[in-house]
Amino acid sequence: MRGSILVVDDEAPIRALLCEGLAYEGCSVAAVGSGEEAVARLREENFDVVVCDIVLPGIRGLDVLRQARSLRPSPTVILITGHASVDTAVAALRHGASDYLVKPFRLADLAARVRGFCTETRSAGPGDTDREDGVTNVGDLVGRSPAIATVRRKITQFAPTSSTILLRGETGTGKEVVARAIHAASPRHRGPFVAINCGAIPDSLFESQLFGHVRGAFTSAINSNPGLFAAANGGTLFLDEVGELPVPLQVKLLRVIEDKTVWAVGATRPVPVDNRIMASTNRDLRKEMSAGRFREDLYYRLHVAEIVLPPLRERREDIPLLVEHFIARLNLALGKRVRGIDEGARRALMAHPWRGNVRELEHVVETSVITLEGEVLTVRDLPPEVADDGGAMPMAPVHLKNATQRFERQQILDVLAVVNFDKRAAARRLGLSLPSLYRKLQLP
Repeated sequence: MRGSILVVDDEAPIRALLCEGLAYEGCSVAAVGSGEEAVARLREENFDVVVCDIVLPGIRGLDVLRQARSLRPSPTVILITGHASVDTAVAALRHGASDYLVKPFRLADLAARVRGFCTETRSAGPGDTDREDGVTNVGDLVGRSPAIATVRRKITQFAPTSSTILLRGETGTGKEVVARAIHAASPRHRGPFVAINCGAIPDSLFESQLFGHVRGAFTSAINSNPGLFAAANGGTLFLDEVGELPVPLQVKLLRVIEDKTVWAVGATRPVPVDNRIMASTNRDLRKEMSAGRFREDLYYRLHVAEIVLPPLRERREDIPLLVEHFIARLNLALGKRVRGIDEGARRALMAHPWRGNVRELEHVVETSVITLEGEVLTVRDLPPEVADDGGAMPMAPVHLKNATQRFERQQILDVLAVVNFDKRAAARRLGLSLPSLYRKLQLP
C-alpha cells in the first residue's frame, strides 16, 4: 500500500502508534496534534487520506473535515471517535467523511480502510499482487487458494457496476471485508460506506435509525436525525445479516430500495436517496422464503449479483498466510516481536475445524500472541481446544471410522504443506483422485 496520510490526534501516544502502523503499511505519513495545524498542513500539501480525531482542542474534527472537503483535490477523511453513537456516525458521514472508527480500534481495521482509499491502490484495482509469494490481499481478505481467487475475481467484476450484491457465507468468513473492498474499488469510493447490523437494531427503532426522524416525532426525538440511508447518500449501504429482519420490517426496507426515497418518522414528504445496496446473510434465504420468514420480492431485489464466501475449512492452505498476517498486525499493535509459529502449532492450526472461521482464527492468534513471552508461537501457547488438534491421537476409546478419518485428514494436510498446497500434486503423492482429496478435506 502506498499513499500520503495526515494523522490528526491530540494524544501523542495514539498519534505515534497510528503513524508507526501506517508507515509499516508503506504509506508516507505526517502527523499533527491539533485542528489548527491540520488545516495549515492541508493548505500546504496534498494528502490522499486524512485520519482525524473528532474531539480536538480548538478546531474540532468536523471543522477539519469541512476544510478538507473544500480543497481541490480533496482528500478522503476517516474520523475517529471515543464516543460511539448513531448520531455521531450520521454527523460525520453527513459532513462528508468517507468512514469513521470508534476507539479503541485495531490498527488492522484502520489499515484496511486506508488501503481501500489510497489513490494508488484504487488505480491498481481491488487486488494488489506485488508480493513475491503470489499472495493477493483485498483489504484483509488474505489468501492464494482457488476459493479466494474466485471471490477476488467477482470483486473485480462487480465493483465498477451499481448492481445490488448479496454476500453469503458463514459467520466470520469476511463478508464485510469483501463489501468494503467492492466499495473502495467502485465509482462511489469517495462516498461513505455505512454498515448496518440488521440483527442489532430493535424493531421499535428500526425506522428512526435507518430512515431518520424529525424533531418532536416521538418523546425522545429532541433533535432531527436524517437516518443512515441519508448518511450513506452517494455511497454504499451495507445491510449486514439482512436475514435477521422480521417480515414487517422487510416490507419497509423493500419500499425504500424500490422507490429510492425515505420517509423520516414524523415527516410530511419523502427525501430521495442515492445508495448502492449490499447485503449479507449467514442464512439460506431460499429456505427462509419457503418457511415464510423472508419475502420473495425483497430477496430478488437483493440477489442481483452474488458472492459466496468459503468457510475456512475449505481453504486450509490459507491458514499459514492468515496467521502470518495477524501476527504482523499484532506485533505492531502490541509492540511484540513474534517471528512466527513452530511446526507443532502449525499442525494444530491446520487441523482445527474452525467453526468460527477467520474470525475465530484471528481471536486464537491474538490471545496466543498476547500471552506469549518468547518470539515463536508453539503448540503450548495455543488454547487447549486448539492445541489438542496438534497432538497425538486420543487414547480414549473412539469410533474406528472417526479415528481413520482424522488420521487421513492429518496426513493430507501434512502432504499439502510439503507440496506448497498444490492439491493436484498432493493427490498424486497420496494416490487419490482430486475429488477424493477434496471430499476427505471437508470431513468434520
